[in-house]
Amino acid sequence: MSVRATPGAVGGRVAIAAVGNTIQGEIPGISADELAVEALRITLRDNRIDKSEIDGLITCKSFGGYGIDTDIGRLAGLNPAYSATLDYGTCNFSLHLACAAIQAGLASVVAITYGTIQRSAGNRFTAPLGRPDEASVYGFLNVAGPAGMAFRRHQKLYGTTEADLAEIAVSQRRYAQRNPLAIFQTPLSVQEYLDAPYLVEPLRRADLCMISDGGACLIVADAQKARELSDRPVYVQGIAQQTGLRDKQNADQWLRPWIGQVAERIYPAAGIDRDAVDALYIQDPTSVWVMQMLEWYGFVEPGGVGEAFRNGDIGFGGALPLNTNGGQLSEAYMWGFLHLCELVRQMRGDAGARQTPDIRTAQYCSTFGMMKAASTIFTAEAA
Repeated sequence: MSVRATPGAVGGRVAIAAVGNTIQGEIPGISADELAVEALRITLRDNRIDKSEIDGLITCKSFGGYGIDTDIGRLAGLNPAYSATLDYGTCNFSLHLACAAIQAGLASVVAITYGTIQRSAGNRFTAPLGRPDEASVYGFLNVAGPAGMAFRRHQKLYGTTEADLAEIAVSQRRYAQRNPLAIFQTPLSVQEYLDAPYLVEPLRRADLCMISDGGACLIVADAQKARELSDRPVYVQGIAQQTGLRDKQNADQWLRPWIGQVAERIYPAAGIDRDAVDALYIQDPTSVWVMQMLEWYGFVEPGGVGEAFRNGDIGFGGALPLNTNGGQLSEAYMWGFLHLCELVRQMRGDAGARQTPDIRTAQYCSTFGMMKAASTIFTAEAA
């Protein structure tokens, strides 16, 4: 009788062999698909990987309808054995699909590549964030609306203050000051945060990411192949996902309680305890999502986010580094792909002035707004 494997256990059988990215900011005169291919080219060049090694391609739709695998594959000159496009492929979801494809034997080396020109193309968030009827009633055309409501709910339940929330943006800005890729590098204090005007009350500009043009790429491979392509692969130990597709039918949906189900699964999947995590990365279109995920994954008690930063438990200079690239709040909005580029560089010791010592185990957490959540745990060793 066969023994059923722990759900989501990858066990180091898949690894990230290489990462790369373009510059960030405003990049006129080039399409989103061309930026995705440029990110792939940079990644292959800088890691001395021949394009012929790639037999899988996963892409992510981006603003304006770009990002389709058939288009990017043609531009890149690829005929992979396997290809796919996710409508919302923010990095965890694309990575998990790559793990599944590799473990199913559909491919052995998968390029995950993303490009966007939403900054130079003038994305003004005029399309509904979710169902059109909800947007017309509530005006939710940007993450600031739902996030503002979620923070108000949190304040009601736990007494969380705006100064508590400020600690997240302030910590990430301090990391960004050491990151030449970051769009926002101007110093930010808690008082400066509080003195800034509301953008969508109770949130300020620093609570929301800055959209950017740019591209990013990951090369994900079967572990044996990854060791042939790189002398320092970063291994996937466990993955987990959960949806909240019932939306407002879910109890206390503003707090996104279904994230807790991912937290219950990810550590058994990876075969580690939460305390073994040396560095944490949380996709952050808004600081409110960072606060929520810190709580749901058990890194802080509900309502304790401000004290956790002030006491040095989490964040810049703290016991648990968080979003060491500055995150989307300060670096750039690349749907979480730059978080994984940073995670790999930190685990390899390639992060330059912002390098954190002795990162052997790292975790990445992400969400698709009010709809989905995912997490991945990585180690520097295969097992």
